[in-house]
Amino acid sequence: MAEFTLELNDDQKQVRDWLHGFAADVIRPAASEWDEREETPWPVIQEAAKVGIYSLDFYAQQFFDPTGLGIPMAMEELFWGDAGIALSIVGTGLAAVGVLANGTEEQIGTWIPQMYGDVDDVKLAAFCSSEPDAGSDVASMRTRAVYDEAKDEWVLNGTKTWATNGGIAAVHVVVAVVDPDLGSKGHASFIVPPNTPGLSQGQKFKKHGIRASHTAEVVLEDVRVPGHCLLGGKEKLDERIARARERAKTDGERVKNAAMATFEASRPAVGAMAVGTARAAYEVALDYAKTRSQFGRPIIDNQGIAFQLADMRTRIDAARLLVWRASWMATTGKPFTSAEGSMSKLYASETARDVTAQAIQILGGNGYTREYPVERMHRDAAIYTIFEGTSEIQRLVIARTLAGVPIR
Repeated sequence: MAEFTLELNDDQKQVRDWLHGFAADVIRPAASEWDEREETPWPVIQEAAKVGIYSLDFYAQQFFDPTGLGIPMAMEELFWGDAGIALSIVGTGLAAVGVLANGTEEQIGTWIPQMYGDVDDVKLAAFCSSEPDAGSDVASMRTRAVYDEAKDEWVLNGTKTWATNGGIAAVHVVVAVVDPDLGSKGHASFIVPPNTPGLSQGQKFKKHGIRASHTAEVVLEDVRVPGHCLLGGKEKLDERIARARERAKTDGERVKNAAMATFEASRPAVGAMAVGTARAAYEVALDYAKTRSQFGRPIIDNQGIAFQLADMRTRIDAARLLVWRASWMATTGKPFTSAEGSMSKLYASETARDVTAQAIQILGGNGYTREYPVERMHRDAAIYTIFEGTSEIQRLVIARTLAGVPIR
């Protein structure tokens, strides 16, 4: 088991510097254009594929880093470049992780390569879980999957929302209800292959921030997928459903809480994204304060500005430490007895929101214009307190964990 450390090893430093260079040289120069266009930045994704960043191999290497720091380090550097473009680059990873976590070896080998495509023909994938009436409340999910035994096919009906790459992806991973009586334990995940009839893009959302990332509804109307598209297979699903029914009779709360553990372990990655955006805004504000003169001296010489920067840097470093601790705990199998995953996501996301707002204030009128990137960074930062569980949900999880109250 890897010991917790605050020092990156030489390999991690090399990867970090490589990612930082790509973010500085490729992502940042394109950020303003694709934010204005509100379109998927295909040329940037292709460049990421050429150098090996947009690939399953890269994310697998970071995911299996025994220290747990590979993923948060990568997320911080890419999102330091630009949150919208970075989310377009890493969005496919959400679907890939869904297959890795639940699929058979054959499914992993078949579908994940199709999610990424190749350098000459880049593809995307979408993970479809949230619904208009089921965001944080996963037990309210309505999308149904019904098994047609005669044809060995699953029939999917419903509407998904807030799907990154939804509708434009080659491969969609869809979470659906197979047994409504079991709440979240009655869910299963399905692969919807490219060009499957019945799947269409609904509304494409025009967003406040992360505008270079495509977000849309996914509509499923009598979508038929072969039996082998059920992740994990029918036999495994039947066994899991039977166990869940038996446990629900005697240990219902433990069944309900099982899904929460998965979300808890994934939240530090979102925290790392927020740290990257906060750090980017802080660096712009720091540079501006050093070079902008008022009343004959740099504005950083004024305590009102200097103290703001001191607080910004302190909060960013504290957020990173919480993210790294939670990531290490998740990788080494240490239980989140105090909801450490939610703590990291809560603190980092609110830090990004507040630090980007302070950066605008330090730049004054310039910060409020699109001539400077902090305006965009502030818009981007707003999403961190919303997706992957709102700040209110994080506080609820933390409070109930500390109180020993079941999380429903």
